[in-house]
Amino acid sequence: MSLWPKTAYAHLMSTGFGPFYDGVIHLIMSPDDLLGVFALSLLAGLAGALHGRSVLFSLTAAWLIGGLIGLQLYQEISLPLLNTLSFLMVGILVALDRKLPLWLVNCLSIIIGLFHGFFNGSAMSDAGGGILALLGIATGVFVIVTISAAFVISLRLTWMRAAVRVAGSWIAAIGLLLLGWTFRGGLSF
Repeated sequence: MSLWPKTAYAHLMSTGFGPFYDGVIHLIMSPDDLLGVFALSLLAGLAGALHGRSVLFSLTAAWLIGGLIGLQLYQEISLPLLNTLSFLMVGILVALDRKLPLWLVNCLSIIIGLFHGFFNGSAMSDAGGGILALLGIATGVFVIVTISAAFVISLRLTWMRAAVRVAGSWIAAIGLLLLGWTFRGGLSF
C-alpha cells in the first residue's frame, strides 16, 4: 500500500497557501528587504517599547499599502540603489544609538515600508503572486519586527546594547558592500 499512494502533495499550491508562503520566503531571501526590516527593528528596540510598537504597525501597514500600489503595475520595478541606501542609513542610525523622536522613526518606517512594499508588489504582480504573496511578506515583516524589537527592548546591560550597535554597523557595512556592487554593475536584486 505504501508503494501506491492515492495522492501526494509536495507543494502547497493546491491548498491556496503557496503564494502566501512564497511571499514569506521572498522576504527572507531578499537581503535588502530583510536587512531593512531587521535594522528598523533594532533601531526601534534601542529607543524603547513605544517606538517598537509604533514601528511594528507603521512598517507593516506601509509595506502592505506600498505593495498594493505596486500590484497595480504589471511589470517589476527595481531600484537597487534606493533599497541599499535605505538599510545602510538605518544601520548607521543603529550604530550611532541616538534616541530619535517617535515621529522621525515612524516617518523612516513608513517611507521604507512604502518603497520596499511597492517594489515587492511590482515583483509579485510580474511573477503572478498577487495579494496572497503580499500578505505573506507583510506577515513576515510583522513577525520579524515583533521578535527582534522585543528582544532588543529586553536588553538592559550596556554590553548587550553595544552588541546591537555592532549589528547595526554590520548592516551598514553590508550596505556599503552592496552599494559598491550596485555601482560596479555586478549585482542586481
